[in-house]
Amino acid sequence: MATTRLDRRRVARVALDLLNETGLDGLTLRAIAKELDVKAPALYWHFKDKQALLDEMATEMVRGAAADLAGAPDADWETSVTTAMRALRRMLLRYRDGAKVYSGTYFTDTSYAAPVEAQLRRLTEAGFTPGAAARALVTATSYTIGYVIEEQATGPRPGAEGAAGAEGYDLVARAERLKDYPLAAAAGEEMFRGYEDGFEAGLAAVVAGVGVTLLGPGARPA
Repeated sequence: MATTRLDRRRVARVALDLLNETGLDGLTLRAIAKELDVKAPALYWHFKDKQALLDEMATEMVRGAAADLAGAPDADWETSVTTAMRALRRMLLRYRDGAKVYSGTYFTDTSYAAPVEAQLRRLTEAGFTPGAAARALVTATSYTIGYVIEEQATGPRPGAEGAAGAEGYDLVARAERLKDYPLAAAAGEEMFRGYEDGFEAGLAAVVAGVGVTLLGPGARPA
């Protein structure tokens, strides 16, 4: 049996490592306990259920990326938000099903607060009201999380070469199914390939839209 003291962060780190092997559906407290060389009931001292563990895992993800999520210091708001969203995507992509783990969780400490505060300050200094700044940030964040959920669900799976579905969405089969809908069929290449370029194009549209719709009257981007 392992003699190293268990704590929530250690369990979360092991769970994140295991996530890359099993995916979210295969991640169980029993599997994590086996990896830690303890009995499964020992984990219930720290986590009442799997959701509580996911909350800690998401928090651990943020702890490791907090500085990057704060955005670009001394940058204009567009650059800062764009930089932060790129960092968020990188963070989520480090883990198989990382975006699903992150989505809808409740943070277990305030690791997220400093990056959020930095972004909101930059936005309000650029002319956004506090409410509009919050809406701008949550809009960009929601786009990024949603994009990565789809990217991880339909794109190639790193380290899964040879496995069923490892190469991502079968566009040839999709085009055949949609042969009577030529525009929809052709759109597959844009939707399900070139995820890096696709993310950047969508993020630029989100940031531009935020500037047009949420900046206060007469305000101009910094």
